[in-house]
Amino acid sequence: MVETVYDSQIVGILAKMGDKGMSVQMLAKHLYNMNCSLFEDCDIDAMRRYVQQFVLRNSRSPLSLLERMERRGFYRLNPRRAFVPRQLVFEFNGGQAAAEEPVEEDVGQQQALRLPDLFS
Repeated sequence: MVETVYDSQIVGILAKMGDKGMSVQMLAKHLYNMNCSLFEDCDIDAMRRYVQQFVLRNSRSPLSLLERMERRGFYRLNPRRAFVPRQLVFEFNGGQAAAEEPVEEDVGQQQALRLPDLFS
């Protein structure tokens, strides 16, 4: 289903934007750029219509997935919703964690792989 892929991509884009939110037009452009390639042609107008319908479907009630912002045409993920999908973010400390946890490597204690001699 292409629609479910688009839905997850829309939610992912809005999750990256955070509390700033995004306009429907910019959301459609991002979705178009994510899915258009040399081998697959996309229609920007159809993509914009799909984004508009998705936003309208998912912003009706106060506990919907999306919420309207103060600016006209801007939407964001609803922070009041209890199960807003969040993306796991890794933090790299520039090697500080590696210095705190020493890695024990003994090359001499590695056991050699012993196979039975089948051809003797």
